[in-house]
Amino acid sequence: MGRSDVVAIVQAGGKGSRMDVLTESRAKPALPFGGNYQLIDFPLSTLHRSGIDEVWLCVQYEAHSLLEEVAGGRPWDLDRTSGGLRFVLPQETSEVDTESGFATGNADLLYRIRGQIADRAPEAVIVMSADHVYSFDLEDALRTHRSAGAECTIVTTTCSREEASSHATVTARKNGTVTGFAYKPEQPTTTVIAAEIFVYDPKLLVKALEELISQTNKVPGDGDTGLGDFGEHLVPWFVDRGKTVAHKMPGYWIDAGRPETYMQAHRDLIDGTIDLADSRWPILTRQPQRSAARIAASATVKDSMISSGAHILGDVRRSVIGPGVVIEQGASVNDSIVFADAVVKKGATVDWAIIDERVVIGNGASVGGRPRTRPVPSEKITIIGMNAAVTKGARVPLGDRVSPSGRVTR
Repeated sequence: MGRSDVVAIVQAGGKGSRMDVLTESRAKPALPFGGNYQLIDFPLSTLHRSGIDEVWLCVQYEAHSLLEEVAGGRPWDLDRTSGGLRFVLPQETSEVDTESGFATGNADLLYRIRGQIADRAPEAVIVMSADHVYSFDLEDALRTHRSAGAECTIVTTTCSREEASSHATVTARKNGTVTGFAYKPEQPTTTVIAAEIFVYDPKLLVKALEELISQTNKVPGDGDTGLGDFGEHLVPWFVDRGKTVAHKMPGYWIDAGRPETYMQAHRDLIDGTIDLADSRWPILTRQPQRSAARIAASATVKDSMISSGAHILGDVRRSVIGPGVVIEQGASVNDSIVFADAVVKKGATVDWAIIDERVVIGNGASVGGRPRTRPVPSEKITIIGMNAAVTKGARVPLGDRVSPSGRVTR
C-alpha cells in the first residue's frame, strides 16, 4: 500500500461545547496551544511527517476560524494542484433522500461523504480527530493494517482508569485482534483507549455506513442519520466482524478538548513531558511574524513559556504566555494560559485561569484562585472569553466563566 494512495479525513467540525466560552466564536481545533500553535497543527503536522499528502479537512461550526488558521495548507505543503488539502463543508440539498446541514457526529459525517469516498476509492482511509496533542508516524499504523489484512485498525494509547470513562476502551488478543470495544463506559475495565485515529478499508467503510443506516430509524429528510459518533455503531460493526486490530501508539497523547485536559497538556509542556522542539518531528503552523519577547528587569519568570511579541514586566510562574501579551509591572500570572494580545494590568492577579485573545484584566483586578483538588477539574478553572474586560479592582471567582466581549465591573 503506497502512501500516495491513502486519503486522510480530519474531522474538525464539532462545536466543542466542553470548552465553554473559548469556542463560542471559534472551532475547537482553532484553539491556540503552547503559545505559538493551534490544535489543528498536530494532525496536519502528523500527516505531513508521515508523507500523506491527500487530506480532507471536514469543517462546519465556525468554519471561518479554521480556514484562516490552515492557510490553504501552505505550512504543511498541502497547497497543490493534485491531492493536497481539500475542505469538506456542510451541504444543503433539495433531494429528499440526501442528508444536508450539519453532521451530528463523526460517523454521521462519514455517511454524508460516503459517495466521495467510494468515488475516490483509495487503498486506505485514515480518519482522525483534530483536538489531540501527540507525535506519531502514521506509516506505522498503515504497516500494521496491511500486514494484518485488517478491515479496521484502531490506534490505541493508555490513560488513567478515571480518564478512560471519557473515551472508547479497547481490549485485544496478543496478536492485536480487537475482542472488545466499549464507548465511554461508566466503569472501564481497561486503561487502553482509542486515540481516535482509525485506518479503514474504504469499500468496507462505505458498506458499513450503508448497512448501519437501516438500523438507526433514520427518517428521510430529517437531517440526522442516527449514526452519531464512531463508537456508537460504526467501530462496533467492524469489531464484530473479527478483522479489527489494535496498534499501540508510543509516547505522549492527550485529548485536549476539555478545560482540565487542555490545562494539563500545557502543564506537561512546561515540565518537558511534551517536546515541541524536536527538529526531527516539527510541529508546523501558520503564525504571523512578531518581534522577540521582551522580559523587563522588573519581571520574574519561572517555569513558564513566553511567546514572540510578548512584553513581561510583572511575575509569571508555571504559565504559558501567548504572542503579543503584556503583563504589566506589579501584575502576577500563575498556573495559567494567556492567549494572544491579552493585557494584564498593574497589580492584577491571575491564577488557574485561561485568558482568551485580546482580554484586558484591569488594574488590581483578581481572576481565579487556588483550587484544592488535584488534578484540577474543569469547573475549578476560570475562563475569560475573547475580547472580554475585567475592570479595575473587579473580581472573577475561581471556576467562573466570562462570555466573549463580556464586562466584569465588580
